[in-house]
Amino acid sequence: MLAQAKTRLQAHLDVTERAQLIHDTLRHTVHALQVSGVVRRIVLVTRDVQVMAWAQIWQVDVHRETEQTGGLNGALREARQSLCTSAEALLILPGDMAWLEAEDVRAMVQLAASIDGPLVLIAPDRHEQGTNALLLRPPSVIDFAFGPNSAQLHATLAQTAGVTT
Repeated sequence: MLAQAKTRLQAHLDVTERAQLIHDTLRHTVHALQVSGVVRRIVLVTRDVQVMAWAQIWQVDVHRETEQTGGLNGALREARQSLCTSAEALLILPGDMAWLEAEDVRAMVQLAASIDGPLVLIAPDRHEQGTNALLLRPPSVIDFAFGPNSAQLHATLAQTAGVTT
């Protein structure tokens, strides 16, 4: 699995270097969540055994993605259905957030806490197209739409649902 990740960088990094990059950025993201003080549970959604081993070392949970999930959105739906039966909110972050800081996580959670009712908070990428973070309250308030132009798709889903964004 890791051999197939970050393939757009294969002209610059070999398989081992790409795996190390994935490890380092995922570890950074997990650490920011851990030290934020506002995240109750961290779950990595993966089917990669190496990532599962890292999760154990980092003392975070894993939701093992099945072969039938149908990509990222399907894997997230499956994890949400399995894990979020009593959660008030759900924060989704890609594992490669190299610049994420604990304060960013705290700010997003504090903003959500200042708004009553169902909500969707979207942190778009620098191009305002992708979704770097998605906070949903309740966890099933909208479906996932990660992929091209996901920030706008998530905003449209929220608007259609009549939810604060």
